[in-house]
Order: sequence, then C-alpha cells, then structure tokens
Amino acid sequence: MRIERLTIRNFRVFKDVTVADLPPLAIFVGANGSGKSTLFDVFGFLRDALHDNAHVAVTKRGGFKELRSRDSEGPISIEVKFREDDGPLVTYLLEVDETGGRACVTREVLKYKRGRHGKPWHLLDFTRGAGTAVTNESEYDGAASEMKREEQRLESPDILALKGLGQFEKFKTVSAFRRIIEHWHLSNFHIEDARPSQESAYAEHLSPQGANLPLVTQYLYERHPDVFKRILERMSQRVPGVQKVTAEATVDGRVVLRFQDGAFRDPFIAKYVSDGTIKMFAYLVLLHDPSPHPLLCVEEPENQLYPTLLRELVEEFRDYARRGGQVLTSTHSPDLLNAAALDEVYWIEKRAGFSTIVRAADSEQLRALVEEGDTLGDLWKQGLLGSVNP
Repeated sequence: MRIERLTIRNFRVFKDVTVADLPPLAIFVGANGSGKSTLFDVFGFLRDALHDNAHVAVTKRGGFKELRSRDSEGPISIEVKFREDDGPLVTYLLEVDETGGRACVTREVLKYKRGRHGKPWHLLDFTRGAGTAVTNESEYDGAASEMKREEQRLESPDILALKGLGQFEKFKTVSAFRRIIEHWHLSNFHIEDARPSQESAYAEHLSPQGANLPLVTQYLYERHPDVFKRILERMSQRVPGVQKVTAEATVDGRVVLRFQDGAFRDPFIAKYVSDGTIKMFAYLVLLHDPSPHPLLCVEEPENQLYPTLLRELVEEFRDYARRGGQVLTSTHSPDLLNAAALDEVYWIEKRAGFSTIVRAADSEQLRALVEEGDTLGDLWKQGLLGSVNP
C-alpha cells in the first residue's frame, strides 16, 4: 500500500493542509512546534479511532477543545488517498465532530474508481452510525443497477464503520483497509526501554518504544535465520567491532541481549553498550521485519546516531519501502537530509498560527541547485527551504 495524498482539516496546527504526491519515502523537516509530530499523530488518531472509537481517540488527545484547530468550526476531517500495488486509487474520508459533549463520526466514506472515467463507487457511506455498504464488490462488472448495497446501523455513532463492518469478508475493500490501519507502525523508540532484560515471551514485531527488542531478536534468530544473518552483516558494516548479537535466556526466565565485540573475549550485556549501537541494531530489526508494516512513521531517527550512519539509514528506509512498507520520517539533521532525493523532502512551517506543508520538488530554485550538484542538507543550512532552519 502507498498513500499518495493526505488532506487534513481542523486537526491542531493543520487547519487545511494537503500533502500530495507522497513518495515511498517522505522526509519532513521543520522547527520545533511546526507540526511534525502532529502530522504523524494523524495516523495515530485514525488507528486509535479504529481500535477503540472516535470518542476515545479524541479524549486521549485532550478533547475537542485541544484537538480541533483554534478558532475553527466544523468537523475534524482526514482524507487518505492510497493505492494497493497496481490497483485503483482508493479514498477514505473520516469526519469527526462533537455532539452533546461526545465525539461522533459525522461522515465516513470509502470509495474508488476502476477506470479514469465515471463516478467513484461508494463502497461504504455512513453518517452518524448509519449508512450503506456494498456487498458484491468482487462480482460487480460495471452496471450501477447491479451493485448490491446493504443498509447498516452501528451500535454507536462514535464507532467507525471500518471497525463494525471490516470484520466481515463480504466487505472486501473495507476489510482490507481495516487491516492496513491496524498494522500502521508509529516508532517512538526509547533507548532505555530497550536495554533491560525482557521476561520470556513471544514477539514477532518491534513495539513502538522498542521494549521487546530482546524477544524480537530471539524470534528472528530462531524463525528467520537468513534475516537475522543479514541484520548482523549490516550491523558489522555500520558499527565496526560488533561481530555477533544474541538473545539469551537467563535462569530466571528472562531474555537479555548480548553484543560480541571482536576485541574482547566476553560479550557485553545491552545495558553496557552505547546508545548508538543499541539504536542502530533496533532500527535494523525494525527495517528487516519479514512482514513490513504498510506504513512506518519514524520521528527524528538521527538521535544518538553518528552522522555518517545517517546516509546508510536512509538507504535502509528506501529498501524497506521497496519491500512494500511506505516510510514517513521527520528530521532536524542536515546530514540525513544530504542523503535525500529532492522528491522525498517536504518542509513544514507556520504561517499566521497554522502550519503549511511544502513539497521541495515544487521549488524551481531548489530543483536547479540540486541538478547542479548541491545537497539538500547544505541548502537547508543556507536558509533555502522556506523559513525553516536546521
């Protein structure tokens, strides 16, 4: 899946913003408070609304007074246009407003076109907990009269129709998009969470904070030895001296990470290894997941990493995207931006209290300078990415 276009209205600093032509890897730069974290939280909001309901998702963010853009009226609106492989462009629209002090889904639409002409097919169209959903999508051959729609009513108007109907396979695209959102991953890696030993259990995917790193390491070592070998090869290239990483069970039933340095006979337990070593290993585990997340958001990955590693990390991001997982990341690092292509970069800046998002490739000046050999990180330091400064 690849998100091609995102429109956000009335969501904190984003009063009315559209991000178009999103590539497989998109890198966002901006000052503190400009909205980088808020942009990623849009996806977190959708996931929370699906997992629980719209009211819980709003409440977790301080309620409507805090979440809706200042001095704004009308619903919070998020529209995602995405494409699955070579399939049709699918549009998902969610509008959430407040009714009687409680969040309510005022509109929810899932639609797509199979061709360039004609009206889009509304596979799902709901207002305040009631609406219709197409049940014969796979058999439909083009005649509107043959499209079968069922009237549906949800238990509560704060529940997403994606959640209510997505559990039924007869709602094919609805079910597929529900599974996509469920597997979005917002990485908020904390070094100190990854250091302690982990009680023996089972984990296939790295958690957002990285606390289950020993368990995922053990899983890869036992179930995907080829992937684990590749991670170690990349690790030895990125961090000289690291020859081996193991996840070992202790006598009290816990799992600890041990790093073997070629200069020493005995391995180091993770709590004695540098922050940069732990973080690079965690990113390699995340980015070599045998089942990539359809969307991966990573905030400021440069923290604790040596600047020369950032170019290689960008290559890892691109490789992840080629395997099927779109990557959105934010940065304050000119070194990371120097490794980026022009069409991968966007900058976020505030104007009159609200944020805008600008695509670097839309700047003729930047395009000309990059074609002459300038790198984006250096151009950023020269103040050529809007009013944004590193």
